[in-house]
Parts: sequence; C-alpha cells; structure tokens
Amino acid sequence: MKIGTDGAKSTRAAKDFQARVRKLALIGSGKLGEGLLAGMLGSQLIPVGRVEVTVAHQPRADYLAEKYGIKAHLSNARAVVGADLVLISLKPQQVKGVLQEIKRELRKDAVIISAAASVTTGLIERELGHPAHVVRAMPNTPCLIRQGMTALAAGKHATPEDVALAQEIFGSMGRTVVVDEKHMDAITGLSASGPAYVYTIIESLAEGGVKLGLPRELSTELSAQTLLGASALVLHTGEHPAKLKDMVTTPAGCTIDGLLELEEGGLRVTLIKAVVRAAERAKQLVESQNS
Repeated sequence: MKIGTDGAKSTRAAKDFQARVRKLALIGSGKLGEGLLAGMLGSQLIPVGRVEVTVAHQPRADYLAEKYGIKAHLSNARAVVGADLVLISLKPQQVKGVLQEIKRELRKDAVIISAAASVTTGLIERELGHPAHVVRAMPNTPCLIRQGMTALAAGKHATPEDVALAQEIFGSMGRTVVVDEKHMDAITGLSASGPAYVYTIIESLAEGGVKLGLPRELSTELSAQTLLGASALVLHTGEHPAKLKDMVTTPAGCTIDGLLELEEGGLRVTLIKAVVRAAERAKQLVESQNS
C-alpha cells in the first residue's frame, strides 16, 4: 500500500509541476547541472521536450542532446526566452555576467532557482533589476546518485509555490530542507563540504583495516558501507547519534577502547572546527560576490 501511495504522490507532483512549467531553461550543465537534468528526467518530473540547456562548448552540447534528447546549445539568452523556470548551475564568478546576458530576454514572472555556491538571492534580484522570484539552493555531491542533501532558501519575492518547485526538483535527487537564507553559510560548511570530511574518515578507517592485514579493496568497502549504514540508522530511527553510539559500546568491550583513541586524537573537536572554518570561508565568498 505504501509503495502505491508514494507512486500516486509522485505522479500528482509531476502533473502539478508540468502544469506550471511549460519550459525549463538549465543554465550551465557541468556535473551538477547534468545531475539535475538526469534527476528531473529520470523521475519524469518534466518531459524532455520542455527542457533547454546551455553549456560553454559545442561538443558538450552535442553530448547532452544525444544522451538526453533535449535541446542543448551555447546561448544563455536564447535558452531563457519563454521559460517559466530557470535553473542556474554555474560557478559563482560566472553568475553576474550571465544575469546581465539574460535579463532582457527573461520573463518577469519566471522562477529562478540558483545552485551557484555563495550567490545570494539578493545579488540575483539586484542584478536583474526587478522583483524576481528567486530561490537559492545548496546541494551536495551525493545528489549525483540521488542520495543528496539540498537546503533551499526563498528570496524576498519568492512564493511558497516557487519553493515547492525547487523542492520537487531537488527532491528527485535526495532530501531537501527549507531554511532561512542566513543559515546558508553554515549549511555550506556542514552538508556541502561535509562529503569531503566523510571521504577522509572512510579513507582513514580503510587504512586501519589495511594496517591490520585486510586487502585495501575489502577494507574500503567495509568502511564505506559502515558509514552508509550508520547514517541511514540515524535518519531511520530519529535517535540522537550519542544514543546509537552507546548501543554499540558494550562495557569493557572493543568499541570503548576505540572511542578513547578518537577522543585522545581530538576527532570530535577537529570535525567541529572543520565545519566552522568552511562556513567562515563560505561567508567570505558571499561577501566577495556582493562587493
């Protein structure tokens, strides 16, 4: 019954999305942009005939057009003509120039969803020069395999319906949360940069296994699946991680000795500092974009 209900919800969501979005323009189709494209098309959120994407080089356009059956070319201004929804998936330093390029062709009522890191909704609104419907997104790289985490923040003129569109798009690539934009720097330091910290932990656990004689491939698989399973258990149970940790830590057992080593090595404090430092850097990048 649950599967059928979820499928019905998905179908309704796609119908609602398509009723509002007659044309979608995806500006910038690198790894993240292609991930967005694959997620939307794979979940049947929008038909291929309603999607137009832009890239920097013609061979890339040819590749995307052949692989996905969508229109792909080099002109950002051409892509946004008549578009109800514009997705921006660019490097931060490219955004201002592209906004100036498309502003004359852009519909005043178009919804703009930006996944450009450190680019605020206010910057986009100022560059366009009108009360634009802007939603800011901060996804992370696991979105590429539909296991991502994306934070969404509404601009001054965005409506709940605009945010719902963004939720449908990024929901096809994993989980979403809607937050105040003031939290975006912290989220960048935590969930956007976080996969890099996790990869370091996986690598370190695997090296420990190798040290004890395990083959490297086996040790890496054990480490990665252990983190995947532990993370899934946190989300599934809703329990505090400390409580789940205590479930593993039996009196006078092996785990408590390992935890003592982690505490002595400062893993907990180091990870906290990593998140804080990355967030501070994100704030600096935002300030440089707005200057």
